Amino acid sequence: MTIETITALVTFAFVTSITPGPNNMMLMASGANFGLIRTVPHMLGVAIGFFVMLVLVGIGLMQVFLLYPAAEVTLKILSVLYMLFLAWKIATAAAPRQSDASGTPMSFLQAALFQWVNPKAWAMALSAVAAYAPSHSLGAVVTVGLVFGVVSLPAISVWTLLGQEIRRILTNQLRLRIFNAVMAILLVLSLYPVLFPGMPGP
Repeated sequence: MTIETITALVTFAFVTSITPGPNNMMLMASGANFGLIRTVPHMLGVAIGFFVMLVLVGIGLMQVFLLYPAAEVTLKILSVLYMLFLAWKIATAAAPRQSDASGTPMSFLQAALFQWVNPKAWAMALSAVAAYAPSHSLGAVVTVGLVFGVVSLPAISVWTLLGQEIRRILTNQLRLRIFNAVMAILLVLSLYPVLFPGMPGP
């Protein structure tokens, strides 16, 4: 890749990683409910899980969708249903007390697997491979994946830190429930540009 191409890829990776989406909404909610340190496995799961997903998409899965468009539609429907379930879980969540260890943030494996039902992650992976690894060669695809891995981690960390700062004002259950309800609504709204590309967002 040329310097110009890598620069464009880094910009693309940063913008798509830091803009609102299911991952960032959930990381912000996790930062508010559990803090930065306990959310680190979640963040690593997002970054590494997306890398693995992008590589697999680049070396074969994109061709499956081109041959069988119904597979992509089915995946999108299942993803939206799962997102609605997660939004409900966030809306009804309550932060654990300092002495209560029963509440747990999303684990590394859960966050990594979540990328496969995240419509924005699919859109990012398909767009990145089509634009920056059109040859679908392993070297090109891995390079795109590594750039995303390096760029996305600090980008998504911003949302976790923002959530942790918001935690300071979530000093009672009412404020917490209002915050989680708003995050659940934003999680659902974040699907809009992915489900309806080309249409103005709300």
